Amino acid sequence: MEVTAVATQGGYGSSDWVTSYLLMFSDGGRNWKQYRREESIWGFPGNTNADSVVHYRLQPTFEARFLRFLPLTWNPKGRIGMRIEVYGCAYRSEMVHFDGKSSLLYTFNLKSVNPIKEVISLKFKTRENNGILLHREGPNDKHITLELIKGKLILFLNSGHANLPSPDSLMLGSLLDDEHWHSVLIELLNTDVNFTVDTHTHHFRGKGESNYVDLDYKISFGGIPGHGKSVAFPHKNFHGCFENLYYNGVDIIDLSKKHKPQVLIMGNVSFSCSHTQTVPMTFLSSRSYLVLPGTSREDKVSVIFQFRTWNRAGLLLTSQFQHRSGALILVLSDGKLKLSLSQPGHPARDITAGAGLNDGQWHSVSLSARGNHMSMMVDGESASLAHSLRGQIESGDTYYLGGCPDNNSSHPGCTNSLGGFQGCLRLISIGDEAMDPISVQQGALGSFRDLQIDTCGLTDRCLPSYCEHGGVCSQSWNTFSCDCMHTGYTGATCHSSLYEQSCEAHWHRGNSSGLYYIDSDGSGPLEPSLVYCNMTDTAWTSVQHNGSQLVKVKSLNGESTHPVFFKYIASMDQLQTIIDYADNCQQELTFHCKKSRLSTSQDGTPVSWWVGRTNETHTYWGGSQPDAQKCTCGLEGNCIDSQYYCNCDADRNEWISNTVVLSHKKHLPVTQVVMRDTGQPHSEAAYSLGPLLCSGDNSFWNSASFNTETSYLHFPTFRGELSADVSFFFKTTASSGVFLENLGITDFIRLELRAPTEVTFSFDVGNGPCEVTVQSPTAFNDNRWHHVKADRNVKEASLQVGQHPRKTQPAPADGHARLQLNSQLFVGGTASRQRGFLGCIRSLRLNGLALDLEERATMTPGVEPGCPGHCSTYGHLCRNGGRCREKRRGITCDCTVSAYDGPFCENDISAYFGAGSSVIYNFQEHYNDTFSKNSSSFAALFHEDLTLTGEMATLSFRTTGTPSLLLYVSSFYEEYLSVILAPNGSLQIRYKLDRHREPDVFNFGFKNLADGQLHHVRINREAAVMFVEVNQNARRQVILSSGTEFNAVKSLMLGTILEPLGADPDTLRAGARGFTGCLSAVRFGPAVPLKAALRSGGHSQVTVRGHVATASRCADETGPGAPAREATRPLSGRSGPTDEGRPLVNADRSDSAVIGGVIAVVIFILLCITAIAIRIYQQRWLYQKNETNIPKTGDNAETALKSELNMQCTVNESQKEYFF
Repeated sequence: MEVTAVATQGGYGSSDWVTSYLLMFSDGGRNWKQYRREESIWGFPGNTNADSVVHYRLQPTFEARFLRFLPLTWNPKGRIGMRIEVYGCAYRSEMVHFDGKSSLLYTFNLKSVNPIKEVISLKFKTRENNGILLHREGPNDKHITLELIKGKLILFLNSGHANLPSPDSLMLGSLLDDEHWHSVLIELLNTDVNFTVDTHTHHFRGKGESNYVDLDYKISFGGIPGHGKSVAFPHKNFHGCFENLYYNGVDIIDLSKKHKPQVLIMGNVSFSCSHTQTVPMTFLSSRSYLVLPGTSREDKVSVIFQFRTWNRAGLLLTSQFQHRSGALILVLSDGKLKLSLSQPGHPARDITAGAGLNDGQWHSVSLSARGNHMSMMVDGESASLAHSLRGQIESGDTYYLGGCPDNNSSHPGCTNSLGGFQGCLRLISIGDEAMDPISVQQGALGSFRDLQIDTCGLTDRCLPSYCEHGGVCSQSWNTFSCDCMHTGYTGATCHSSLYEQSCEAHWHRGNSSGLYYIDSDGSGPLEPSLVYCNMTDTAWTSVQHNGSQLVKVKSLNGESTHPVFFKYIASMDQLQTIIDYADNCQQELTFHCKKSRLSTSQDGTPVSWWVGRTNETHTYWGGSQPDAQKCTCGLEGNCIDSQYYCNCDADRNEWISNTVVLSHKKHLPVTQVVMRDTGQPHSEAAYSLGPLLCSGDNSFWNSASFNTETSYLHFPTFRGELSADVSFFFKTTASSGVFLENLGITDFIRLELRAPTEVTFSFDVGNGPCEVTVQSPTAFNDNRWHHVKADRNVKEASLQVGQHPRKTQPAPADGHARLQLNSQLFVGGTASRQRGFLGCIRSLRLNGLALDLEERATMTPGVEPGCPGHCSTYGHLCRNGGRCREKRRGITCDCTVSAYDGPFCENDISAYFGAGSSVIYNFQEHYNDTFSKNSSSFAALFHEDLTLTGEMATLSFRTTGTPSLLLYVSSFYEEYLSVILAPNGSLQIRYKLDRHREPDVFNFGFKNLADGQLHHVRINREAAVMFVEVNQNARRQVILSSGTEFNAVKSLMLGTILEPLGADPDTLRAGARGFTGCLSAVRFGPAVPLKAALRSGGHSQVTVRGHVATASRCADETGPGAPAREATRPLSGRSGPTDEGRPLVNADRSDSAVIGGVIAVVIFILLCITAIAIRIYQQRWLYQKNETNIPKTGDNAETALKSELNMQCTVNESQKEYFF
């Protein structure tokens, strides 16, 4: 009968009832099978008292003749007591038995054939793990074959196309050679195939124009006929039973029993299923064992059995000889069988055979020891060891299979460290006698522990496979695991993506431009995509295609060339997801035409077009509206010929180029461009298509603000039965609140801020409530964004908050696995309107699908779309003095006052200074020349607002020249700051904050910094206290004695300084020598002179003299003190120095000056050269005079330092110096 439901009740008027039980069934009274309510649920909950009835409807139903109820637990105050009722209905059965050499060949009537759809259904059972169930052929080697291979059903589909040499194959089922009935359903509809085995279905669509219905009108069952045309299959026919075999509703078995001519019976076929059934036994745990007696004192040992298991290791058999003269031990180790012989006083001898024996298949084992020979045969392959026995053996009287009793640890085989065997055994023979498991079960033979007899409880935990995204499933008796290598995903079931969802997410991690994998749908079905992320002020995603070169379109024998189809490195589904989530997308199309039009002049019919994502044809170009059939110039009214709406339509005999930007998201990307008007004489056309460019990520910033505890957003029920992941950002000042909740009848899922330092993920899938909590030493309610990622699958649940360690909770091994929810999903609150969340939630994703919080918030009271305040979280991305600026969606870094630029103010601005070059930055415009420069009273009046009580200066340098001036800041009061390298290469800093006092001089170390390496200097002054860092070492503090205020700051100078007023001789000498090398990251307070000088447009306050060239990075230069030529660019845009003494914005001179102006300039230059030559001679004389007081420096650093100190003492006895 077909069993549909069962009901239980306790013993009448007693305290006897069963609280849990197992249900087993069989169709022959042997080889029982256990019923499972779910994939991992074995038992049934029973009664809680003697009177109530507990009823269970069985899904799926099953057919059986025998049922067995096995009580597991019962009322501790009573005994086992059960009243049972079984519900079902009559079941009609037609059977046929194949002996492995027979088959049925069915030839159907052409009129009865449905040319559109075919349906084949049957049930089968067998003990063989290989055999062909059905086969049908067609022309050109076309065929459909259903074959059992290693206990799994594989449906082979060969369409007969030559360009598809290998047939498609669908695989379902596992362990199908268990001598139980299994149902099969095959539905064919043109190229669509539905393949179902038991409760698992595989949907498949064939490639190309394959039609699996168009086959011959014959189909064979149980094997392939030996006559006629046939596909060569080396596999054997089916050996077992079919039940209720139907082809398009025709009962094939009934036709066979009636010997109808449509069915040809080949071989020995019987219409019953009465073959002998084996009696397996299951070793349930590592403590299981079976003890069987043997015939003692025989001169040989012989054991035969079959086993199947998923475990890689375990004890299978051990037996000790008489008088403790030795022992045989058979173990499974690393999937191989190892037979060991141990005898006292002799080393152990081993035989190893087989490989991969933990594959769940039945494997036969035969081992023997006799005389001096020991052998073992595994699956028909033998291995032996001669001369292995020492002396005559006498077999023992006890054989332990699968393990040993606890009190028998002295037995040689029971000390094995591999543990007991878990799996199934059958067909056991010891000596020449087969062992009867039923006698063992009844207690008449041997003994056992933790055994299930007359059933094999081995299950395939990888069917269905819970490993997602191509993860490889492997298993043992108790559990399974997923290998996620090379999948791009991680987690217990390969559910969570390893990659960020977009370039926008990479941007807000502070990543630089480059190639990245992004996973737009997270844990969804789409694979990660390789894109280029261009990190500017916004994040741009660039997706390349295979047609980046210029495509030429020429007529070929009067016909247009074939169009080019653009194939992108991402699939169309991936591209659609990227485009949908992006704020803006565009694609640049450049086309060139010569007597080639985009539309005809007569009626405006397009002769050129492009094809978008959905294979729709579009005739608009550029920024015009869709279907306008006009180019951008036509809409703007600036085409070269006003009669036409596109430049190319003017049909001129000259090349015309246009670059247009296509930006309608729904139509992108471009998949094809067609230009047809190339048939005229001398007509030519060409085009090039740029990559798909998308900016932003609207899901990353999609947010909502919850203003009241009773407010929430609701969405459809979350469907995450077997795998559920939730990710979002939150920020709040509240101490607690529920982020989201979804309820079922008993199941639920909830994420909440339970306390200021505690986030909890709780759920129930039927095994009782489970919680995973992340605790933080600092509060989460700090009004900063925190990222939450919760994941739950059949293996475990996990929770991670920000950078805190990930917390996990394993799932029960054999508990409920499906999360069944039915209420709405509540975000920011609960159905009871209690414990609501106050704050902001953004970027909410469930199983990779982004929820539109802003759209729902616009129609929900108490909730507002959007959430400001991102700089508190992401402001740290703006480095080197860059300032974070809020945007509606995200932030931007303002690098105006930073010595760096780039999206995060990380790209240092570097320049190479040639000999005699300089950069001068004026803090104020030069005042009127009519006032005397020596008028200190006017200077004080005019510049009193530039008095500094503190400043911060930074610079990096690379040079080999000494002495060198690194930085000089002057004032109108003859106060100054100078940073120089002394002749010995040591760093000196001089501060003069009072024109009437001598400068403070600070020497930092004896190390030579003019070594061609990059060095960093940071100076921070607060009144009279100065802090200095060199090469990011510990800060050093010094006290200034010359003053606390830097008055009337005038200018900042880099490089050569010809006449620094009021400077000391060392600064004068270094200024005359200048600086030759690379400077970068120069900053003095808000002034960034190199940025002002080197960036496009220049700055009116900057003057550049000599050769100053842009360098990529000082650290990248190829040689010490010299620029990498390919990395530098002259400031003026051409080789040679810029015009000396002119602001950078006026550095470029016009080539169209009049002759008189040229003559005047030449005269002026000659005068300037004369004046400069006189000044250089004076400076050289002063330098040589100072040099005469300094001994020649050699390799001795101490001598050089003493010489320098002596020279400084002769300059001024009262000058204060500090050494570090």
